[in-house]
Parts: sequence; structure tokens; C-alpha cells
Amino acid sequence: MKVMIRKVAEQYTIYVAKKDLEEPIVEMEKPDLWGGWVKVANGWTLDLPELPADTRLPITVEAKKRGAE
Repeated sequence: MKVMIRKVAEQYTIYVAKKDLEEPIVEMEKPDLWGGWVKVANGWTLDLPELPADTRLPITVEAKKRGAE
């Protein structure tokens, strides 16, 4: 699914346009965000693509959702 990731202050958030959903990221597998999983406040776990640590935000990426919805 396509998600937009942005950073407000020190908090990363995701926005899913198809679901009109914006949620904070509450846990990350990797400290630089990219190439691992993230947990979102609504309970979703998403796998993010490998990107350089200095990738500019906001950015829209293809994320893969783990588990059932």
C-alpha cells in the first residue's frame, strides 16, 4: 500500500490516502526508519523499503502490511 511518511517535531507519522488514515509511528525496528518494520498506533505493522538514512521527508513509499487487517 502507498503511505506518506512525514516527521512532525520528533514524531514520525504515516498517512494512508485510500483509508483517509493518519497515525503516529510508535515503534521502529531500525533507528533510521528505513528497511525494517514500523508499528503504527492503530496496531498495524508495516515493512518499509530500504532507503538512505538521509531521505528527505515527507515521502510517499510502498509499504507492505503484515498480518490481517
